[in-house]
Amino acid sequence: MIVTATPDLVLDVLEAADPVTQRAATAKLDALKSSDADFAATMDAEIGKAAAVAEQSATKVSEAQSGAADGAPVQMIKAPASGEVYRKFEAFVLQTFVETMLPKESEEVFGKGTAGGVWKSMLAEQLGNQLAKGKGIGIARQLAAAHPAGPDAAGKAG
Repeated sequence: MIVTATPDLVLDVLEAADPVTQRAATAKLDALKSSDADFAATMDAEIGKAAAVAEQSATKVSEAQSGAADGAPVQMIKAPASGEVYRKFEAFVLQTFVETMLPKESEEVFGKGTAGGVWKSMLAEQLGNQLAKGKGIGIARQLAAAHPAGPDAAGKAG
């Protein structure tokens, strides 16, 4: 029986990272390690730097919104169409139905333990999404009919 050591997850991620980014991160960590500074003091200094950057960004955004500065335009995120929200809800309900219908003792198909559970969940999610496409089973249609999207629909949310 051969026993293999479990690879270190951090090292796997580090090896998969961009080499330039990896070297930069290593240099930053080495600089912090060699400075012999108190960890709490170093963290407080870094938090102060991050807060200053965030404050500058917030100032730039407010200036851009008011038109006072020539900054990049502010991008508004559009809310999904209400029909899409209902379709996603129907897909989620169908995923739950499908997952309960899949066989419990199926280790030879999906695998054992957590990995098998993840694969089974992913299969149920994809089946639910495919079943909800097109006409689905009617959940999204009924919800859309019960809650028509009007001009004041955004004001009632919350």
